[in-house]
Amino acid sequence: MKEEKIQLDKGHITGYHIDLGKAPLIILQAHKGYIMCGYLNMNTANKLGDIAGKVTGVKTFEDALHATVIEVSDQAKKEGLTEGVPASDFLKKLL
Repeated sequence: MKEEKIQLDKGHITGYHIDLGKAPLIILQAHKGYIMCGYLNMNTANKLGDIAGKVTGVKTFEDALHATVIEVSDQAKKEGLTEGVPASDFLKKLL
């Protein structure tokens, strides 16, 4: 597993990268929520009340930061976060 602090405009996030078979599991965690890759399940994030966004087709932290958020949790919607934005913008709102 690789863990890395990543600096954004307002602060830093933590990236987690785990090699699994043909694609990695990637999570970018901010203070109030996170971005997850397609390996993880939005239904679980909703059940837990997490503020989460999902990106797919990513293999690096840089890919994930520039990817478009394709799905957001119910709690993220309550916080005014939406699909269709770059993951980096989504995360900046969670610092």
